Amino acid sequence: MAKTGKAALFFILTVFLFSVISPVIQHADPYGIDMNSIKQPPSTSHPFGTDTKGRDIFWRVTAGGRLSIGIALTAAFISAAVGFAFGITAGYFGGKVDAALMAFVDFILSFPSLLLAIAISVVMPPGIYNVMIALAAVGWASFARLIRGHVLSVKTMPYIDAAKALGCGNLRILLLHIAPLCIPLSLVMMGIKLGGFILAEATLSFLGLGAQPPTPTWGSMISAHRGYVLTAPWMVLFPGMAITFTAFCFNLAGEALREKFELKDSRL
Repeated sequence: MAKTGKAALFFILTVFLFSVISPVIQHADPYGIDMNSIKQPPSTSHPFGTDTKGRDIFWRVTAGGRLSIGIALTAAFISAAVGFAFGITAGYFGGKVDAALMAFVDFILSFPSLLLAIAISVVMPPGIYNVMIALAAVGWASFARLIRGHVLSVKTMPYIDAAKALGCGNLRILLLHIAPLCIPLSLVMMGIKLGGFILAEATLSFLGLGAQPPTPTWGSMISAHRGYVLTAPWMVLFPGMAITFTAFCFNLAGEALREKFELKDSRL
């Protein structure tokens, strides 16, 4: 794995682990209102400054990272699992099964993913779990099409014919002979998609469709303080930097995984 990929993974793991353990080590309450510390610029006591209610932005960015990255990871796992099941089934059985499943996949892919996620989020009550559902609902189709294409090439290999000749059933062939060859492709796809999920979650939170106040997410922090860009830029700068660097590092990690597994598929 390239050095840039290792550095990106290290950054992501550091941010996520620090976000997880932050409730134990934090020196300020990310929800605590302090009217005597309103809109203070970055200082030694408040590294990222404070917001319009005197809350410490550093610890709110940390708490927001726990939610934003957690939502993106959960949505990616759900998308990968659903897409994997659709893709491997369609690719292996072919015929009418393939035609029916891929028609549904093409229907989902025909919509702009972000607009579809917004539409789904609008229908459901705003909240963390509904954001996960919305992101997964638009993300699984690309996994399905990618896995299906890989299965079409794998199932023509001689060892698959040998397994059938030995009396192996379809389920055994799928689980033991085909699925393991598709897992690396799914992992690479997850790494690449996670950056987009981070941005999509931030967009939904910015629009007020994600976690509701006072729960902090990076997108909601930018939305709440976008009117102070000129007078107190630190309130949107640091959450914005967290979104940018995290999404960028996920993209680098996905590219590094593709190089590690030596996958040359142009659809990735």
